Amino acid sequence: MSGIIGKKIGMTSVFGANGKYIPCTIIEAGPCIVTQVKTLEKDGYSAAQIAYDEKKEKHTSGAMKGHFAKAQTTPKRKLVEFDFEEPKNLGDVVTVEIFTEGEFVDVVGTSKGKGFQGVVKRHGFSGVGGQTHGQHDRQRAPGSLGASSFPARVFKGMKMAGRLGGDRVKSRNITVVKVFAEKNLILVKGSVAGAKGSYVLIEK
Repeated sequence: MSGIIGKKIGMTSVFGANGKYIPCTIIEAGPCIVTQVKTLEKDGYSAAQIAYDEKKEKHTSGAMKGHFAKAQTTPKRKLVEFDFEEPKNLGDVVTVEIFTEGEFVDVVGTSKGKGFQGVVKRHGFSGVGGQTHGQHDRQRAPGSLGASSFPARVFKGMKMAGRLGGDRVKSRNITVVKVFAEKNLILVKGSVAGAKGSYVLIEK
């Protein structure tokens, strides 16, 4: 499975060949540098580690400085391993040109964190009921949680209030609408999880 590391820029829209309106997500993908090559003999599996996005040397540990120096590149922020179909060598550059318009890809991102939320926003509850019969403060309440003397506890996995968002989300079979190789940009159909400026992985 080959792929590339990118950064979500935002959203826009284009018109397709048939004049259909297509909402798109703009992703700045690459160029990524191959910083390590894993082999079956040495590491037990084959993969290529690629790095993306510049990082200041003063914020990089000595060990990582040496790691990037082997690939003759500057320190990077994001490192991810992919199993490319074609063999990669140390220092190779991976660009958006590995994708073609019209193909399907998977995009992995981290959803926006929304903090501690109640059951209405987190799980789509509708509340206990109306404001009649003294129920003036129950519009967003979860309702009863469990039985009484048996089992005398709340089962694990019950839909309750808690942390929402900040999860790894993979959007499958997204169409590549446009590829701008000279600007390192790729347009994919629809929305992608994550805030503007967050890292995403595009897998093919």
